[in-house]
Amino acid sequence: MCRAVDKLGDTVDFMLSERRDEAAATAFFEQAIDANGFPNKVVMDDKSSANYIGLENIDRLLMLAGLNSFVKIL
Repeated sequence: MCRAVDKLGDTVDFMLSERRDEAAATAFFEQAIDANGFPNKVVMDDKSSANYIGLENIDRLLMLAGLNSFVKIL
């Protein structure tokens, strides 16, 4: 399960996935950003490499779209 929360700790989006892989993480971040806007930073409390790769994919998509904003990972 992936869960996105705002700075107040309120859940803004979540996704249940049978697999925790790069495709699932990328889809989750795309959906969360589409629904809630671009985050200033993302704090991850697990060591899932899929989440980091998913955010790197989002950064690549932003770069291809000509945007200079990148997700800060904490």
